[in-house]
Amino acid sequence: MLSKGRSTLTQFLIEERRRHPDATGELNALITELSLVCKTIARKVAYGALGGVLDGLLNRGAPTSPRGRYLLLFEPLDDAANVEVNVAVGSIFSVLRAVTPEQDPQPHDFLQPGTQQVCAGYAIYGPSTMLVLTLGRGTHAFTLDPLLGEWVLSHPELRIPEKTCEFAINASNSRFWEPAVKRYVDECLAGQAGTRGADFSMRWIASLVAETHRILMRGGVFLYPRCPRDGQGPSRAGPLRLLQDANPISFLVEQAGGGASTGRTRLMEVKPESLQQRIGFVFGSRHEVARIETYHRDEPAVSYDSPLFGKRGLFAATA
Repeated sequence: MLSKGRSTLTQFLIEERRRHPDATGELNALITELSLVCKTIARKVAYGALGGVLDGLLNRGAPTSPRGRYLLLFEPLDDAANVEVNVAVGSIFSVLRAVTPEQDPQPHDFLQPGTQQVCAGYAIYGPSTMLVLTLGRGTHAFTLDPLLGEWVLSHPELRIPEKTCEFAINASNSRFWEPAVKRYVDECLAGQAGTRGADFSMRWIASLVAETHRILMRGGVFLYPRCPRDGQGPSRAGPLRLLQDANPISFLVEQAGGGASTGRTRLMEVKPESLQQRIGFVFGSRHEVARIETYHRDEPAVSYDSPLFGKRGLFAATA
């Protein structure tokens, strides 16, 4: 039984509240409610396409208690298309302090930088169901005990290795990449004979929650850079949403000792401009994130002469 000798989520939250004698308990109640919602989603996901039970989970938004102390951004089912091919999917959430507690929130109240988050996490629905959570004092993973129905603390104080030989990127977008990204990927693919002097493995699950979970558990770096098709000019957007996706993942990653960036600067310091703002995103092992930021600072804004992603392309045939 998983719970033998280990804390449950309820016990963990009680201990966290003891650190703050003035706490009202409202945050703990919100997290507990979220954990119950994630259990419900896990059960529905287990049915797959049977009976169309996923239809009600695909609405996106920013639900919140109308007159509470906190604001909740909740993605019920990220990358829901992966359910069709039985790949792990998940829910993502971010909790902010209400700008005007006990009053109806306004859309602009959510436009807070990631540094203002008080809690963030995700649930992943795979071979086992897990809840990964941070309250700003480390990142902790709880596994759902299917017999007891309890979230059990299975991975306390997760730490991302500072170095890695594994990266994740969607290579089909290589024609859109900026010079710094092309340089980084080319150096990784060059292996031991290249400037990095090491063989790298490339991964791509196309599920933000699954990608994050792999990196939290064993390290790596994830790149989903901005590209011309997502907008125009130097401030062109990226593919992922800042508030609902990038900020909560960044909080989790940083609390696990990793780095999270736009590719140029710390992501959680970005001031949001709209609820659906999109942004480029790089996160994972701290040294790799720092290297990518350095490449963006050093590379001229001209086409990089890529030996692996140049005219031939990644999968071009050779004579």
